[in-house]
Parts: sequence; C-alpha cells; structure tokens
Amino acid sequence: MNLLVVEDDVRVADFLVRGLQAEGYAVQLARTGPQGLALTRSSAPALLVLDLMLPGLSGLELCQTLRAEGCHVPMLMLTALGSLEDKVNGLRLGADDYLTKPFAFEELLARIEALLRRGREQRPRAGSLQVADLVLDRESMQASRAGRPIALTARELAFLELLMSAPGRVYSRERILSNVWGTNEDPLTNVVDVYVRRLRAKVDEGHALALIKTVRGLGYRLDAQPG
Repeated sequence: MNLLVVEDDVRVADFLVRGLQAEGYAVQLARTGPQGLALTRSSAPALLVLDLMLPGLSGLELCQTLRAEGCHVPMLMLTALGSLEDKVNGLRLGADDYLTKPFAFEELLARIEALLRRGREQRPRAGSLQVADLVLDRESMQASRAGRPIALTARELAFLELLMSAPGRVYSRERILSNVWGTNEDPLTNVVDVYVRRLRAKVDEGHALALIKTVRGLGYRLDAQPG
C-alpha cells in the first residue's frame, strides 16, 4: 500500500515516514506543495497525509487542485491550526479527514486505515485473490480451497480478504480489529483469536499445508510457506 506524506517539517516528516514504514506501508515523501502535486500525479498513491502549511503551494491549494483535476485519492490533512474554520475549509475543499498536531501515532494509523477501508468499500471489487489453492472471488465474495467451496460469514470473509490481500504480511490483533471490526472495538476483546480458530477450521482443516500462521507475540499472517 503506497502512501504519500507531504510535510516540510523535517522532524515530523521523519517520524511519519519511519512509523508508517514500520507498519508495512510503502511511503514516499514530498517536502513542498509542488513536489506533492507532481508525485500524486505520477505515482497515484493510495492515500495522502498532507500538511496544511507547505512551501510553494499550501495544503489547501494542493487539495483543491487535485480535486479539480478529478483526483479522488483519500486525503488526511495535518495542521497545527485547530480552529473550526480551518477544519471546515479543509473539508470543504476536498480533504477527507483532519488531524491537529500534536497527535498520537495510533490515532493517525486508525484514521488512515478508516480512510483506506472506506475507499475499498466505495470501489467495486474486481478479480480474485489466490494463495496456493485458496481462492477468494472478490466480486461474488465466495471462497474455495482445492476447488471446494468454503462457507464463510460476512465477517470471516472480510478477515480472510484482509489476510489474503497481502500474503506474508503480519497483522497485529489491533490492526485486524481496526480493519475488520472498526476502531471502536474493545482492544482487549479476544474476538480476533476466536475468528482465527473459525477460519482455520474452515480453511486449513483437512489440508496438509496450513495457510494461516501465528507469529508469536506479533499477530497473524497468511501464506503458502511451510511451517
């Protein structure tokens, strides 16, 4: 998942890039408004994290320009200005969300994931996902393994789609909760572990190769690697 950070403050930019890369995102960095505009046009990022006060072209001007060009990439605007008028102006010009500095990194992640999830929901699903002999048709949302259909609930399908969308990526319980259940779910709940057991019973049981793996102390991943 490619994100573009447009931020001229060196310390804030470094903090954002390092933190988002540690979460598994591919991150590009622009330090001016014109650079952000050029990179958005050329690389089509999945989401922009956009500072309001930028040299060359402000965050508001950048947002307005991209929206006028028909660019629908989600934009999360960051600013040290916290007045209601600033927020309303940003949202009216096309920003999707607004976060005032200073902010907690976990809140930034939750907002990014919510915007990405909303974008996925608004786009029609196309094609299919496949890992080994496990296939998920994203248009019909039907799963099968070795050609045999797997009966899954809507929540199980959403969980499986998340794991299959990035084979090998480790998802923490908190990240799974945020993506599949939403950010309001109690982080102390064991619902993720319950659903992992359900998915394993339906996806892996009876097959020599288990696809759903536990990464001790970190979370879960899905891949075709043995062990």
